[in-house]
Amino acid sequence: MTWRVVVADRVAKSGLDLLSNTPDIEVVDVAGKPAELDRAIAAADALIVRSETRVTASLMAHAPHLRVVARAGTGVDTIDVPAATRRGIAVMNTPGANTVSAGEHALGLLLALVRRISDAAAAMRRGEWDRKRFEGTELRGKTMGVVGLGRIGGHVAQLARAFGMQVVGHDPYLAPERATEMHVRLLPLEALLRTADVVTLHVALTDQTHHLIDAERLKLMKPTAVLINTARGELVDEAALADAIKAKRIGGAAIDVFAVEPLPADSPLRALDRVILTPHLAASTAEAQERVAVEICTAVRESLVAGDLSYAINVPGMGGDLLRRLAPLLDLARRLGRLALALADGPVKAVEIAYGGREEAAQRPVLVSALEGLLAAMNAGPVSLVNAQVLAEEKGIQLGMRTGAPEAGFETSVGVKVDTARGRVRVAGALIGGSHGRVIRIDDYHVDVAPDGWMLVIRNRDVPGVIGRVGSALGSATSCRRCRMWWTSGWRTSGTSGAGPFTAVETLGCSRSLGRAPVSSRAIPHSRTAARCCRP
Repeated sequence: MTWRVVVADRVAKSGLDLLSNTPDIEVVDVAGKPAELDRAIAAADALIVRSETRVTASLMAHAPHLRVVARAGTGVDTIDVPAATRRGIAVMNTPGANTVSAGEHALGLLLALVRRISDAAAAMRRGEWDRKRFEGTELRGKTMGVVGLGRIGGHVAQLARAFGMQVVGHDPYLAPERATEMHVRLLPLEALLRTADVVTLHVALTDQTHHLIDAERLKLMKPTAVLINTARGELVDEAALADAIKAKRIGGAAIDVFAVEPLPADSPLRALDRVILTPHLAASTAEAQERVAVEICTAVRESLVAGDLSYAINVPGMGGDLLRRLAPLLDLARRLGRLALALADGPVKAVEIAYGGREEAAQRPVLVSALEGLLAAMNAGPVSLVNAQVLAEEKGIQLGMRTGAPEAGFETSVGVKVDTARGRVRVAGALIGGSHGRVIRIDDYHVDVAPDGWMLVIRNRDVPGVIGRVGSALGSATSCRRCRMWWTSGWRTSGTSGAGPFTAVETLGCSRSLGRAPVSSRAIPHSRTAARCCRP
């Protein structure tokens, strides 16, 4: 199979070469050719973009085979992540590749602003020599307020301390212990704005952070304080910022990102003193571009070739090493999900997955793999590890996950319980030798079945002749002629004392589809329910 990777925006050659030199990957580079994107994406398995291309639900609708959208950079606000997730498309980024470049650019803007470097350089080009006019201020002893202490914010905090600055921070997701390790004092945002001499933004753009710095919060800043934004333009109300600088309510700003890019020629920010503007350059270093390209292209390659989703922001906790290690277990979970649905009667109301084993990280992959199998058997549309849980929740299915000891006699087991309006079905499987999956339980019946091929499940009284009658009934069906068949029996006693009649479950495997084989409770003496045909 050949995977097609469409590149919509400029990516360094080293990354493209990595993909092109991989067998079974075809690279279609339409960077700078937006008119060709719609045609190219129709057969795409992966799409690589930067900030220029907006990946909307309508664009993805033109790509029926799309499995991966990869952002060569950090922010994914130009990608409709919820729409991608519903489609089962993994969204990837490279959050660490431009950390150094972005951090250094923030400090470079700050130094240029407080030391009036760009103004002085412009005056020198005009033939002037005015030292007094461009008197600046030192960073040493000042307080920097870092809003967002992730990779880039944390690096900026480290650089600021190297200049002798005190660092305060605001990040509702950062543990206090981690802040202590970073030598950062955590504050509420309003307190940070009142305290800091420099406010620098390093948060993602979300509904909650849109216009995080607005007119009211700008009023909280010191009149000598400066604002640095190298994250996302929409974090700042640009009109309010321009008004604050005109009124000298703050000391200045250095901005690398804007709500509309390219920045309109008539933007009021262009005409202001004490303002430095750069055209989204934070990650524009040779080193960062190489790292971003190699990292994102490696992520795309591994996701297509090896199923590695460790870079996916909408599939947390599923790295390539883990998925490869768990491959036999996840395959078993998918098959058990399909089997449970085939045995269930009526619409599914709730699903509970039970995992027994030593691998703590296996819980979520096992859950979504079982749901993937169950939903695929429902014909719920494209289903993958990315969207299985989302699709189940959208269908109103209550989800549960239980962990504990494995089934007796096994080191690793998976159970799937499905509740419908008409009853409950429970199936369980286990790994034999760490790599071979077996179905070991159907409801309360112990079985030992390889979950391969087609399977016929019959509940009956455990008396002689049942299997013979089943074989005769299947043999008379056109679809079952010239195919190999085998069976196993599972049983339990109907009473607690062990006395009384026995009931059993017969599981018959077939090398071909059983189709519409005429097997019913009337065709087989002593059977309790109609046979269920499925392919786990």
